[in-house]
Amino acid sequence: MVAPLLTPATGFVPDVARIAVLRANALGDFIFVLPALEALRSAYPQAEIVLLGTPWHAGLWRDRPGPLDRVLVVPPAPGIRAPTDGEAESSMVDFLAETRAEDFDLALQLHGGGANSNPLVAALGARVTAGLRAEDAPPLDRWLRYVYYQPEVIRYLEVAALVGAPATTITPALAVTDADRAEARSVLGDPERPRVALHPGATDTRRRWPADRFAQVARTLHADGYEVLVTGTPAEQEVVDQVVAAAGVPVRPLVGTLSLGGLAGCYAGCALVVSNDTGPLHLAAAVGAPTVGIFWVGNLITTATPLRGRHRPITSWTLHCPVCGVDCTPGIYPHRPGDGECPHRDSFVTDVPVAEVLEAARELLFG
Repeated sequence: MVAPLLTPATGFVPDVARIAVLRANALGDFIFVLPALEALRSAYPQAEIVLLGTPWHAGLWRDRPGPLDRVLVVPPAPGIRAPTDGEAESSMVDFLAETRAEDFDLALQLHGGGANSNPLVAALGARVTAGLRAEDAPPLDRWLRYVYYQPEVIRYLEVAALVGAPATTITPALAVTDADRAEARSVLGDPERPRVALHPGATDTRRRWPADRFAQVARTLHADGYEVLVTGTPAEQEVVDQVVAAAGVPVRPLVGTLSLGGLAGCYAGCALVVSNDTGPLHLAAAVGAPTVGIFWVGNLITTATPLRGRHRPITSWTLHCPVCGVDCTPGIYPHRPGDGECPHRDSFVTDVPVAEVLEAARELLFG
């Protein structure tokens, strides 16, 4: 028997046929729970594992091998998820009635601190519930205290261990399908020289390294002989355009032209991905691409991979808002000055030098 990688698993639940897992948030957040899902699959190989997620989860997981069997789309609700554009209204009351009829044996809250998500998980009617609990959250049957400064992957592996599912890996991995690769090839064509991808966007603009710095990286890697792709969501069109305009060399923008699966296929074919700390960075790592990630120090603790063979997180040590000077480190004790919030959204990672990013990129590309 293989010894547990982390906290020894306890409390294995017998006769489990169906497991619900709530994780209805963004792309990077989903990548972080993949090792916990793998742990559940290993511990309960005959059980059906059902993700309570969002419409994009359902699209990404269609015909994809991995630890999940299917996705149920949870309705939008405060603290659970926001509605997507064009989404039809749906009733939480009806959703709970339908999910209770599925007779879940286990229900895990891998969504966050639990103020809104623990009541939802408790309402599923499972034999055993487990998850995280912040101070403002009600308890589940089995729970761990939510502590902000903890690696996200480890956080959710500890929850899986509460129901007898020991960690089998700490490395998120997402299978890339033939359809993913075919979609990427249909958009990009076959490469004439090796490709690298840059992702200059991030939903939280405080995590964005300046566009002109990405442009400098693009120029250097183009001169090194690489085809440079610049990826982004439609909401990130402006910053992608800024990088393309400032690069001064041929680079290839990709905004809204690939599904998430197609983006996975694209990154899987890249020699390197350079990105801010955002979902595509974690997707790239999960499909096997080497990465250089640009992190604010607090997020380095919670979201950066601990592996260094193929990944280089570059760190900004800025702690105070560059506009108002407020300590923006999330407070975890009442006496801490930081509360994690101020009204400004200026970048916290502008102090990351281009030379350091390029050194890491070339080390991964050339050894």
